[in-house]
Amino acid sequence: MTEETMASESIDSILHEERLFQPPVTFATKARINTRERLQELQHQAENDYENFWAGLARQEITWQRPFQSILDSSRAPHFRWFHDGLLNVSYNCLDRHLAQHGQKTAIVFEGEQGDTRRISYTELHREVCRFANTLKNIGITHGDRVVIYMPMIPDAVIAMQACARIGAIHSVVFGGFSAESLKDRIEDAGARMLITADGGHRGGKIVELKAAADKALAKGCPTIEHVIVCRRTGHDIDMHAGRDIWWTDAVADAGEKCEPMWVDSEHPLFLLYTSGSTGKPKGIQHSSGGYLLGAITTMKWVFDIQDNDLFWCTADIGWITGHTYVAYGPLAVGATMLMYEGAPTVPDGGRFWDICERHKVSIFYTAPTAIRALMKLGDALPARHDLSSLRLLGTVGEPINPEAWMWYHHVIGQERCPIVDTWWQTETGCHMIAPIPGAMPTKPGSCTLPLPGITADVVDEQGNSITQPDKGGYLVIKKPWPSMLRTIWGDDQRYISTYWDKFSGKYYLAGDSARRDQDGYFWIMGRADDVIKVSGHRLGTMEIESALVAHPRVAEAAVVGRPDEIKGEAIFAYVVLRGKRPEGGIDEVLTGDLRTWVGEQIGPIAKPDDIRYADNLPKTRSGKIMRRLLRTIARGEEITQDTSTLENEGILLQLQGKE
Repeated sequence: MTEETMASESIDSILHEERLFQPPVTFATKARINTRERLQELQHQAENDYENFWAGLARQEITWQRPFQSILDSSRAPHFRWFHDGLLNVSYNCLDRHLAQHGQKTAIVFEGEQGDTRRISYTELHREVCRFANTLKNIGITHGDRVVIYMPMIPDAVIAMQACARIGAIHSVVFGGFSAESLKDRIEDAGARMLITADGGHRGGKIVELKAAADKALAKGCPTIEHVIVCRRTGHDIDMHAGRDIWWTDAVADAGEKCEPMWVDSEHPLFLLYTSGSTGKPKGIQHSSGGYLLGAITTMKWVFDIQDNDLFWCTADIGWITGHTYVAYGPLAVGATMLMYEGAPTVPDGGRFWDICERHKVSIFYTAPTAIRALMKLGDALPARHDLSSLRLLGTVGEPINPEAWMWYHHVIGQERCPIVDTWWQTETGCHMIAPIPGAMPTKPGSCTLPLPGITADVVDEQGNSITQPDKGGYLVIKKPWPSMLRTIWGDDQRYISTYWDKFSGKYYLAGDSARRDQDGYFWIMGRADDVIKVSGHRLGTMEIESALVAHPRVAEAAVVGRPDEIKGEAIFAYVVLRGKRPEGGIDEVLTGDLRTWVGEQIGPIAKPDDIRYADNLPKTRSGKIMRRLLRTIARGEEITQDTSTLENEGILLQLQGKE
């Protein structure tokens, strides 16, 4: 974050949302936490005896091989340690402890993009994890070794992650949409000894060439890689390098079906997960075993209200933190049944998500606002074709959801009977931090509501003082350590300290997001702190302008960035995706005038976009993340020099540049 973008003035909130939705009675009566009083009891326990609040949950929710005596060690802050003298195994907690009573329960329901399906029970999953764990040991992988996983969204990816956890190896999953160069950088930074990949994956009706990308990465460097295990998914021809590469099926052929878990201390690194950031070297976020697992379990129960008969579907790829916490670990740790889908949400058409929900009877559905907006753009007819009555809870993750997309989700998908949990958290936090407790809290479209019990979030000014005035934005911070927090950046402690702690002299964790609180204390995320536009002295959060644009009946999606302006400092540049066809040549002066007037009426003249450019889509990665750096580059008329290999559709850049 630059000095300029982190200016001392508070951020002006220009979005006002007054709609309030109480928990549906039918939901609340069966919820784990179903009254405001029960929620307040948890909050008071955390406030009155913070450390013992978390210790009690850790003893209750985790099976320990050796119970911990130490709760929180702050002696080397900001390198905090939780339950560090306790021994556990994460894979044991996800699998073994369920076998006696629930071994035949389905753990994973899988559907491939081409329609193939697979159901795996806890007993079967345990057996496959043990076989693969033994395979890793037979090849020489041991406690503390790093293993990189570069796979499609298939059960074998979860098996590989769990197998690493079982033997104390540290996995680092690289999203299958990343380029060979990105894969190489992550392998080298982690010093990985093994790469686990697949011949390819199915996505958008095409084969994603994972093995070819892996070969390209290894050809450029990665001297620490000794072996490559290749899962056969697509069946197309690939190159196999003798002495290095081995097919998964061959590797596990002689592996035993029993593998005793390695008991590790609570602070043993479970995984590294790299975040690319806006510039520079990727950051290897390091998470612990015990604290991370506790966060995954408590939020599955509190936020998702997980029940024995639920079918839980988190659409995130395992290459992201959401796919770690709410696919690979959280659902299994609570003994739930989860769904995994390999492909794109628009194959064979935009009703694929809703078709899956209907056929498999999904009850909890958790996805990103970008996916919701993209599907909303396709109209109400597609979801209307499907019976969505099995759904009882909806969730959003990844970025703030604009109120109109929230309302569409509520009306069309939830049919006004499903609470929506809008969750704020990060790769660094490990699990949900600010989110509704759906059976006990009213929700507001666009607000992630209140911090969870045991989380001390605040909004502060440049000096670190709490901002008590409603609707004045500032820095989002966490004031006390929490169990699932990152422990460091792999191999770079100084970067960990300077990125997250130096801003406020080590007192607070700096989230990097701007936020405000309304008159009820509800939190509203205003975007990244560096996604702030300074217009004529006013610091405006881009998310609020985007929300105003999307509230217009013609607009499906919008992204706003700033560009330099001699008079105002920065001008507002908006990229808009319409419901229906894009204007000829990407220009419609009448509509542009209407949208500028609309934004002025919604949130004030200061927020009117100076430029509006229309496109069929926004530049997104396969995970649905908008690449805002590209949008800033285009708005400034600069040449694109960034890596665009992770874009879902590189061709959209010509439209955005006005060249098509």
